[in-house]
Amino acid sequence: MQNKINPNQHTILVVDDDIYITEMIQLYLVKKGFHVLSAHNGIEALNLIQSHNIHCMILDIMLPHMDGWQVCEKARQKSDIPILMLSAKGESEDKVQGLTLGADDYLVKPFDPNELIARVISLLRRANFQTDSTTTIEMGSLRIDVVGRTVMIGIEYIDLTPREYQLLLVLVKHPNHVFNRQHLLDLVWGEDYMGEDRVVDVFVTRLRHKLSTDEEIWKIETVRGIGYKFTMELSQ
Repeated sequence: MQNKINPNQHTILVVDDDIYITEMIQLYLVKKGFHVLSAHNGIEALNLIQSHNIHCMILDIMLPHMDGWQVCEKARQKSDIPILMLSAKGESEDKVQGLTLGADDYLVKPFDPNELIARVISLLRRANFQTDSTTTIEMGSLRIDVVGRTVMIGIEYIDLTPREYQLLLVLVKHPNHVFNRQHLLDLVWGEDYMGEDRVVDVFVTRLRHKLSTDEEIWKIETVRGIGYKFTMELSQ
């Protein structure tokens, strides 16, 4: 069952240089009960992330001085809040770029405000994802502290976004189990996720990069035509 989101306990940051768009998004979010902050450029947005407890950021790509790509990348260095990117562009390459830089979802303008709200709620649900009673998972040099939500390889802490962490946890807790993309979308992004299944490929690539080691005794393996599985070779 999806964990219920209480809007009045969440603050959403809307970043767009179009005042009309900002006010329209803010109106719909406030009507749903969310607290809303707004910024009209990247510097304002990054400052608000530093000074306030933000739970989700809605980020436009076309911004003055510092575009949304740069804001997303810098925000990821400071925070793991869910990021929903907005753009008038709909090309797949733009979506992949946003996801690669750390965005969690992507919505093309013009959009239905109700769809925007649904995606925000979905992102918040996944960020509040709760695990079972298992406290620690160890696979060779990989160690996941479920209670502390930390990931280590040896003595090195690995910095993962909430969505990357959730994807890794699902895979590691079911070694050698083959997940298709839709199943991973349901488990990690939620059954109400309305984006493309290509996002799974992007996040797997990011996980592989962050978790790469000289000891290749475990890996996230591609199962051609189906999806992915976590495998580990037993050391002698």
